[in-house]
Amino acid sequence: MDLSRLGTPIRPMVRVHGGYGNRMYRLDTDRGSFAVKGLNLADRRWTYHVEDVFRFERAAFAAGIPMPEPVSADHDTLVHRWVEGETVPEEPVSTAYAFEIGEILARIHRLDVAWTDLSTEEPTARDWPELATRAVATGQPWADELAAQVDTLLAIAQFVGTCERPGPVVLTHKDIQPWNLLSREGRPVVLDWELSGMLDLSGELGSTALSLAKGRGFDGIEPAVFRAVLDGYVAGGGVLPPWGPSWFVYMVGGWLGHVRWNLLRCLAGVEASTGPELALSHQSVRDGVRGLPDLFGRLPELESLLG
Repeated sequence: MDLSRLGTPIRPMVRVHGGYGNRMYRLDTDRGSFAVKGLNLADRRWTYHVEDVFRFERAAFAAGIPMPEPVSADHDTLVHRWVEGETVPEEPVSTAYAFEIGEILARIHRLDVAWTDLSTEEPTARDWPELATRAVATGQPWADELAAQVDTLLAIAQFVGTCERPGPVVLTHKDIQPWNLLSREGRPVVLDWELSGMLDLSGELGSTALSLAKGRGFDGIEPAVFRAVLDGYVAGGGVLPPWGPSWFVYMVGGWLGHVRWNLLRCLAGVEASTGPELALSHQSVRDGVRGLPDLFGRLPELESLLG
């Protein structure tokens, strides 16, 4: 992408570290500050529909959704206005913040935007035994932990592949998690819209509410925060779908696919020029191998959150 249209740089473009899938830079020019994101297209887990996503972002911004202004997009680079704000830690947010996120989701789901890709999720891979064998053979630092959890990972894949989704399917952000949010004077700013697409409403609500109601693990879930997201959604004009395991299948399946994607990067054993650094991929695999069985085992407990 030709960045000269953004103005004359007043300092060199600076890498902003920590991205789980792409690489981002800050560019300061005489016309303002911009977030320039280089997209990892070589080995991503889904097809990126750049025109659809950018059109969706522009519609959301025009509708007043609190988010960075989308400036330009092409097949491998996104540019947004830089937004200052505080990062949101992985711990329960305030009920007021959660309520506003629910309202924002309701507003997003009311947007009337044409979307060409109607698929809702990728097929669930079930090659965990083979991956564990390769991990042991190549001496991966988490290989033994992975091998010990193969049966559980297969059970998780079975759950993801067979769980009934009640609908409706909505066009939405799909990834409102603490690391994709900022806080400005205590109010949300929604970042990173690249995963946007069609999703069963229960999966969107469950993933969002749970991520905002918990810390890094699952021992400190705050039911009041979970409920506040749903109350905000209803207050914003949304209608809650039937309650059940489908509320958590998207979070479980997304995490499972994320772990597998990073695992394959680790097995390749090279520091790629795009995507997360290899050390971050190793950490993602280790966290997933430990955390996914815990999450899966707690599904009955999570289903009682609204009881």
